[in-house]
Amino acid sequence: MKNEIIERTKRFALGCWQFCFKVPKSREYNAFVNQLIRSSSSVGANYRASQRAKSTADFINKLKIVEEEADESVYWLEIFEEILPEHIQEISILKREGKELLAITVASINTAKKNQKRN
Repeated sequence: MKNEIIERTKRFALGCWQFCFKVPKSREYNAFVNQLIRSSSSVGANYRASQRAKSTADFINKLKIVEEEADESVYWLEIFEEILPEHIQEISILKREGKELLAITVASINTAKKNQKRN
């Protein structure tokens, strides 16, 4: 399961980058593109970092960053959905993947918190 999620976070980041290359180059879009690339890259990097955490608290803190960045990625994808309807299908797939990663992350945080309380 862990390796599958790591692969999914990589695919999500790669999918966002590939989508961003298709976005028209303009001052207006560049800020959105940069934010989406930053947040989607952070999802993958921080999820992988969470797997190397030395303590449950560190694991939870890193996953909270993943949660924030996944949520932000979905937000930027929703903006693109409004301004680039010609890419709606591709954006919908990325958005769905972002929401699934967000759900997995939230569940992982809750499980880690429960386990931490038991110890």
